[in-house]
Amino acid sequence: MQFAEVRRRRRMVRHYADRPISAEVTEKILASALRAPSAGFSQGWAFLALTAPEDRARFWRFVPTRVAQTPTMQNAPLVVVPLAHKAAYLARYAEADKGWTDRSEARWPAPYWYIDTGMAALMMLLTAVDEGLDACFFGITPQAGEDFEPEVDVPAHTAAVKAEFGIPDEYAPIGGICVGYRADDLPPQSPAVGARRRDASAVIHRGQWGTTT
Repeated sequence: MQFAEVRRRRRMVRHYADRPISAEVTEKILASALRAPSAGFSQGWAFLALTAPEDRARFWRFVPTRVAQTPTMQNAPLVVVPLAHKAAYLARYAEADKGWTDRSEARWPAPYWYIDTGMAALMMLLTAVDEGLDACFFGITPQAGEDFEPEVDVPAHTAAVKAEFGIPDEYAPIGGICVGYRADDLPPQSPAVGARRRDASAVIHRGQWGTTT
């Protein structure tokens, strides 16, 4: 598939057919993440790949809103949890060619461990489309009820996910990716999506903020 077609076709698909993906394609999608760029070639990431039905069932318990709103997401035969590893960046930039021996996070203008892991996630999303599949990136968040306290409940939920799958403390899940074949009865994209799409002139500033032409 031509890259322009991959870029055009990519969307967050939330309805999947109950249809398997070959092991070869699964490995190609996973391996594509390793081609993402990373600051200092730190490669501060890891990926939890869930293909066995029982493992995916354990995972979906932690995404109750997605299951309630779009239950056929559970049909996707591949779920990936990208994990950011901040310590790898702090260690890499303390090496002689970088010299940030104090390992201070204040030196970082942005948390590249999250940025780079997000880039790796995008590589998997694009590779899935190139293989004739669809994918969706989504947050791993708890149900927000009346007594929901995000400062408490979100960290506790993340800790529960990590405990369930034995993820080390120093790795941070940034979300989940499901990959599979779109359902035959996939609903058409809402016109509201197109209406919300921002024009290039609204976001690209040329030479000076506010100069768009």
